[in-house]
Amino acid sequence: MAQFSNISKERLQTCHNDLRVLFGHVIQGYDCTIIEGHRGKERQNKAFAEGKSKLRWPNSKHNKYPSLAVDAAPYEHGKGIDWSYTQMAFFAGYVLGIADQLYTTGVISHKIRAGIDWNGNRDIDDETFKDAPHFELVPNEHDI
Repeated sequence: MAQFSNISKERLQTCHNDLRVLFGHVIQGYDCTIIEGHRGKERQNKAFAEGKSKLRWPNSKHNKYPSLAVDAAPYEHGKGIDWSYTQMAFFAGYVLGIADQLYTTGVISHKIRAGIDWNGNRDIDDETFKDAPHFELVPNEHDI
């Protein structure tokens, strides 16, 4: 069974409990790595400058503590991250499926949105900004 590296565990610890629980379930069936959880000012503004984020500090969900977003990707031992768009889409579908089950059963308290399908219509080809490794909490009435 796959397990997170110590670095992935550290990164995941900076995230909201719902994301920690979700990816604790994901890793049981799909080997993956946590790229980033909480993101500070310098890293956020660098991501913005490189076109990897649409938001400057402090407006990203990555900038909250605990982070309301996480970047994660499929990982294959000996090969590393599989950045292919097809594999990232397959992984996102798996994560969203697990997230839906956990939310429906009350294990997590937020729905999850994926950066590969921002509008959640299950059509990844209609997105203008594709952030395939990004997953974030969808605010609910308890967050207002």
